[in-house]
Amino acid sequence: MSGAVGTVPDWRTLVAHQQPEWPDRARLGEVVGELARCSPVVTSWECDALTSRLAKVAEGRAFLLQGGDCAERLDNVSSRAIRSKLRLLQQMSVILAAGSGLPVTTVGRIAGQYAKPRSSPTETVDGLTLPVYRGDAVNGTGFTRTERLPDPVRLRRVYDASKYTLDVLRTSGAEVFTSHEGLLLDYEEALTRPDRRSGRRYAGSGHLLWIGDRTRQLDGAHVAYFATIDNPIAVKLGPATTPEHALALIDRLDPDRRPGRLTFVVRMGAQRVRDLLPELVEKVTASGAPVTWVSDPMHGNTFTAPSGHKTRRFGDVLAEVAGFVEVHRALGTHPGGLHVELTGEDVTECVGGAVGLDDLHRSYESACDPRLNADQALELAVLVAEMLR
Repeated sequence: MSGAVGTVPDWRTLVAHQQPEWPDRARLGEVVGELARCSPVVTSWECDALTSRLAKVAEGRAFLLQGGDCAERLDNVSSRAIRSKLRLLQQMSVILAAGSGLPVTTVGRIAGQYAKPRSSPTETVDGLTLPVYRGDAVNGTGFTRTERLPDPVRLRRVYDASKYTLDVLRTSGAEVFTSHEGLLLDYEEALTRPDRRSGRRYAGSGHLLWIGDRTRQLDGAHVAYFATIDNPIAVKLGPATTPEHALALIDRLDPDRRPGRLTFVVRMGAQRVRDLLPELVEKVTASGAPVTWVSDPMHGNTFTAPSGHKTRRFGDVLAEVAGFVEVHRALGTHPGGLHVELTGEDVTECVGGAVGLDDLHRSYESACDPRLNADQALELAVLVAEMLR
């Protein structure tokens, strides 16, 4: 078992960062009770299958592609939209497999990525201050008091949408796993179940859950909860991460050193990855921990354009991946994967790429962070495949 439950503090007794201020706690309890009686979205044997795939990545015998929306939208749950994302991920996987010479495990940011951490709990427009948008699992995008009021009923809608998405994915005939940030702990705990065969606890909301860079506190509720589940898990590591913190996370989250259990997703920024990553990789590797290393070249490269849109330069995204690969090649370790925010739709949210996109006004649809469109995502896959060749 990943964490000895008897020695792990109950997450409810610890500080849980980035949680909504639910105004109706009684209604939250009712919804959580309903979810606790629902069937899980994923199965324990599917989670174990992904752990086996990720073990091969950790051993240098496979590559991971993880991608999808920054934040899924409840009003965009359709078989057409789901298949569009899946088709793009499959195309990228074929390109990366050809370049790396390795099998590619495909994991979508899909069927559960409905909540987002934010840098501020509120935002102010024209003198009016309201709660910030935290994803469709919590509140709406419209800047009104009604829309921004956290509503626990949305958690049930997220569950239903995730179940539907999994049904569509399962009928596709492709092997694709699901992932999301395990941010809302009331929701995650409600869908956590013991496996009848092994007695292990699995988060039933998705195959792989990750802890964000803002919620990886060693004494925090997220690390405590994740230590009790046997899914494959990941942790986002930003530029403030020290080797000591990374090693402590391994001790807490993967005490048995099980290959495929723990993935570190690094998001350092294009300008800093070559300086910050080497010591991290060296000390973790020296510890003997079988960690899977993945590059997230999106979150460390966000800026605000003159138009006011949050955006990312394609060149910066590519440069961070290049730095990630170079560091691992220099150390003789495996650059295990790529984690990107993308969509199969023709959006204009990230600038640059071969098409020379710079018109953010034309089709900027993200409710939170900017995504690569299909052309940019495929171009990135081709260029990364060349790095890996």
